Amino acid sequence: MPAPTNVLKDRLQRGEVTTGLWMGFADPYLAELTARAGFDWVVVDNEHSPNDVKSTAGQLQAIAQTSTQAVVRPIVGETWLIKQLLDIGAQTFVMPMVETVEQAAELVAATRYPPEGVRGVGAALARASHFNAIPDYLTTANDQVCNIMQIECAKAVDNIEAIAAVDGVDGLFIGPADLSADIGYLGRPFEPEPMAYIDAAITRILATGKFAGILTATKHHAEHYIALGATFVGVGTDITCYGKAVRELASQFNAASNTEASSDNGPY
Repeated sequence: MPAPTNVLKDRLQRGEVTTGLWMGFADPYLAELTARAGFDWVVVDNEHSPNDVKSTAGQLQAIAQTSTQAVVRPIVGETWLIKQLLDIGAQTFVMPMVETVEQAAELVAATRYPPEGVRGVGAALARASHFNAIPDYLTTANDQVCNIMQIECAKAVDNIEAIAAVDGVDGLFIGPADLSADIGYLGRPFEPEPMAYIDAAITRILATGKFAGILTATKHHAEHYIALGATFVGVGTDITCYGKAVRELASQFNAASNTEASSDNGPY
């Protein structure tokens, strides 16, 4: 019996458009609720939320009860951390702040057992192997990992083609907030200049034959990027959705409740 099939990876490689939600509440109960909403995937975000390996494991267990696919963004792209995330069952990664070919190659190696990579062999302790109940896990796990490299600065944009050419890189994901900030538009990702810059980057990603992803703030922007060819499209965050809903509800009963309305930057 092989490692569990990465359904999301299969869909993305077939060119299917998928949409999902970023999750920052760091709570399994809310993760299951979100995963049951009907998204293709949800991201357990470690970079900008109070997650650790244990809380991420709990959310992966909760999401596994649904048909929604789980994605994990590590707090940082380090081999020792990726090893732990793999063992708790993560198969699809959004790797943050990837700037160079060398960095991308190291991250891919971190997700592969030898001789293709450097992942430590400890499947008997791992949820990923169903605690050693999957007899062929070690020989089949590599193929089921999906590596998405996050492009978040001008240096990374310059290296798009080279990063995409690294064996084991499945897709590239634009981080609009950081990328816009890096080119001089901090907090202004929807101005014409950064949007044109991001559009051009997505076009270049697609020209490499790899799939492109992005996180958006509105239905309008999501539809724009899907029309451009992006197939891994984040359409919001759980915290933003919850915050908007509770503020709107409170405002129906308390005129003073909207004093801390969110900015126009959506999930950024």
